[in-house]
Amino acid sequence: MSGELATLGQLLLDFATASLLAIGGGAAALPELHTVVVADTHWLTNQQFKEIYSLGQVAPGPNMTMVAVIGRHVAGWAGALVTLVAFFVPSSLLAVGANRLWQRLEPWPWLEAIRQGLAPVAIGLLVAGVWLLARLAIVGVPTLAIAAVATAILLAWRVSPLWLIVAGASVSWLISG
Repeated sequence: MSGELATLGQLLLDFATASLLAIGGGAAALPELHTVVVADTHWLTNQQFKEIYSLGQVAPGPNMTMVAVIGRHVAGWAGALVTLVAFFVPSSLLAVGANRLWQRLEPWPWLEAIRQGLAPVAIGLLVAGVWLLARLAIVGVPTLAIAAVATAILLAWRVSPLWLIVAGASVSWLISG
């Protein structure tokens, strides 16, 4: 029992920490989550992490509910609950608190500088998340081509990513036989 509690405590600490790194969205926390669950604890393999992330992208609702799947894999239903609470509550409380403080400090001259300073941080965290996913998902010329075409389409036209997911999966299935 103490081993299970230690695991749940580790999940709580790790996912709460990752939650606070989610500046700009949950994807910004992906590199930290990957480090924790794959590199440090070996709770998941790279392949499992990639598959769970992919599942989170196609499942209805917020894509970062994928943390519940990681938690369930590590520590059953208790782990799923702990990771959901740990990942969503701290960042939500921080957002509410920051919003209230932001409104009180609106006349403060440094407010715009803070806003301008946070934007590059958020972009950097998101780029790190994209880079991690690219390293996990692009495993050869076909997957590189699918990623390049999808990126080009998204940059050129307003297309629902759902269609690109279906098209990418179909092309991958056709190639793999």
